[in-house]
Amino acid sequence: MSERESLDSPWIQAGRLTFLALYAVTVLAALAWAFSNVRQIDPQNRAVVLHFGALDRIQNAGLLLAWPRPFEQVVLLPAADRVIERRVENLLRSDAATQADRVASFATPLSDALAGSGYLLTGDAGVVQLDVRVFYKVTEPYAFVLQGDHVLPALDRLVTRSAVVLTAARDLDTILVARPELIGADNQAAERRERLRGDLVRGINQRLADLASTGLGLGIEVTRVDVQSSLPGPAVNAFNAVLTASQQADKAVANARTDAEKLTQTANQEADRAVQVAHAQASERLASAQAQTATVASLAQVKDPGLLLRLYRERLPKILGQAGSVTTVDPKDDSRLIIQGAEQ
Repeated sequence: MSERESLDSPWIQAGRLTFLALYAVTVLAALAWAFSNVRQIDPQNRAVVLHFGALDRIQNAGLLLAWPRPFEQVVLLPAADRVIERRVENLLRSDAATQADRVASFATPLSDALAGSGYLLTGDAGVVQLDVRVFYKVTEPYAFVLQGDHVLPALDRLVTRSAVVLTAARDLDTILVARPELIGADNQAAERRERLRGDLVRGINQRLADLASTGLGLGIEVTRVDVQSSLPGPAVNAFNAVLTASQQADKAVANARTDAEKLTQTANQEADRAVQVAHAQASERLASAQAQTATVASLAQVKDPGLLLRLYRERLPKILGQAGSVTTVDPKDDSRLIIQGAEQ
């Protein structure tokens, strides 16, 4: 076999093609690695470039040119004006506790861990539930990158601690309207409820500043907090029962007052009618008595003794004539006094 035939053999040609393919793949891989950190940064993001782990620069929206790994590392972060929403799950009642509430009974009470899950104590020994949503911005990109996966758990703990402190410093009516009948009596309660969100934001940012002063900052700032407060389910049922009982009691009191007013009006009408009848009868009797005593009253006004004696003599026989018998007694002599019916 000649040298030219050996070079043109199928095995040599296959090896040559394989080498060319591996060379092309290697070149492409090298190019891909060399340009791996060349990318376009979107407007809602920004990039932090770390040169061997140290902060090198911060790239905003646009084309980013950086050395490939391990020389430089590119971490994408939200833009400076982008607000991120975070719901704090630590303040919510756990799924195990919610499931236990459905099957729990008085014979099988919940454990302390499940019973207190998702509940916060207020300053007046009340219980309230808070559903908190935090809106934050990344203000220190390098600190945010250094904390990495610890940022969100740390934020949840800070929000939970601030919420616990905030509810412990307030009573139930300054967090939510638990007793509507006190709204008119306390005009400042609504104002204190409105200040709840602002106080919670200031408390969280103060604790973030304390962490930053110790060199353990999270690199974020809370801009707004949405708080939805509510009472626990059993407490709501109890409040509804109390409210229903209060409404029924108020209704019963109102009915009793209506019945009492009706009875009072009826009694007053009967009393007025009785008084009117009594006045009428008294007036009638007085008129009759005045008519019967008119003659005697007129005689009492007479000053002439002779006229009175003459009238006496004229009317006495008529009076004596109506009697069956008449016994006269001398008022100055009682020796012959005879008392009828006395034993002899």
